[in-house]
Amino acid sequence: MSTTDQPVPAQPGTPATLPTDALGFAVPSTVPTHWYNLNADLPEPVPPHLHPGTHEPLVPDDLAPLFPMALIAQEVSTERYIEIPAAVREIYSLWRPSPLIRAHRLERVLGTGARIYYKYEGVSPVGSHKPNTAVAQVYYNAIEGITRLTTETGAGQWGASLSMACSMLGLTCEVWQVRASYDSKPYRRYQMETYGSVCHPSPSDLTASGRAMLAADPDTTGSLGMAISEAVEVAAGDPKAHYSLGSVLNHVMLHQSVIGQEVLVQLAEAGERQADIAFGCAGGGSNLAGLTFPLIGQNLREGTTTRVVACEPAACPSITQGEYRYDFGDVAGLTPLLKMHTLGKDFVPPAIHAGGLRYHGMAPMVSHAVNLGLMSAVAIEQDDAFAAGVVFARAEGVVPAPESTHAVAAALDYARTAADGEVIVIGLSGNGVLDLPAYAAYV
Repeated sequence: MSTTDQPVPAQPGTPATLPTDALGFAVPSTVPTHWYNLNADLPEPVPPHLHPGTHEPLVPDDLAPLFPMALIAQEVSTERYIEIPAAVREIYSLWRPSPLIRAHRLERVLGTGARIYYKYEGVSPVGSHKPNTAVAQVYYNAIEGITRLTTETGAGQWGASLSMACSMLGLTCEVWQVRASYDSKPYRRYQMETYGSVCHPSPSDLTASGRAMLAADPDTTGSLGMAISEAVEVAAGDPKAHYSLGSVLNHVMLHQSVIGQEVLVQLAEAGERQADIAFGCAGGGSNLAGLTFPLIGQNLREGTTTRVVACEPAACPSITQGEYRYDFGDVAGLTPLLKMHTLGKDFVPPAIHAGGLRYHGMAPMVSHAVNLGLMSAVAIEQDDAFAAGVVFARAEGVVPAPESTHAVAAALDYARTAADGEVIVIGLSGNGVLDLPAYAAYV
């Protein structure tokens, strides 16, 4: 902003404009107006979250110390569509709708007769899908009077997204980043700090849970479960702070549904009746759910037959090798118990794992969908993921985020033997411009 573009002070008697107020400009009609909730169409309800102490189903008051009431209501909602606030839609319009791109050159490289499309979320300001929920979460916290948010992050795209949303909507943000990523991906931390946030390596000596983890293993490379414990602990101790989670919970899946809703419209505009198969990378589940839940909902309501494949890293294979049971979302046991596919809350992925898909569990809604047979899962080796990322980049020009390469790898493997005319959709959850050191061993 130049010195001549400073905000004009409100006149006496005129209410000051708040960062959460809608600016009132026309938002393109192509920006979704509602979030889609798969809970409305599931044949069986998702098992409830349980209180960590009593093991009884949670009630809203149990979550009130950490989340605003609007998000708590969304967490348990079974409404099919929930209206997106005007101020959130205005910010969405900076990058939504994101493009659905026909990968003609990739098709030629593979020699496939299938039609490959990729839904590219890398056009958001931070380069990933994460702002779809970050903006919504910060908005609802801000209108409830919360002034500070704490969170965890793995590769850093979530931390950057929440930092951006907080800077736009007038909150401060404190982030605990998995130490392995904090050390190997400094550009994400710089991005967070540019937005005005503070980022700590986790585990840290700033919290009781962090100090206990360091005492148990001073050389630990960290995990999302550890970082969550620290962020939750700090938020619980500050009445003006809340905790914000970038994946796993139902309301996060809801906010990300803008991705798949756009895909349905864009496929129809491209003359396609449906996607035959969709591939999304899976860590905590938000990108996968955002891409595929609207497609699964169409299957359930209209009888379409889109297959959905969750593509997780072999280094952290919660769906393909984990147990489907109740588990804590964090190492210290501060979070509710969630019914999910889990490797156990103490699982620490190898430090060499370069992707951000590092969570020990999978979103309850995604886990439930797998359990109902509504989607399948594959585990992708890191070498195969990055090799596919290089093929994609050299064909299409976009360097995929390390997370996205897992979906790309599974899709490329499928496309090589796909029938002519099959429609393949890849969720490209973000770009890898700030993750290029992870590609170093593969180029």
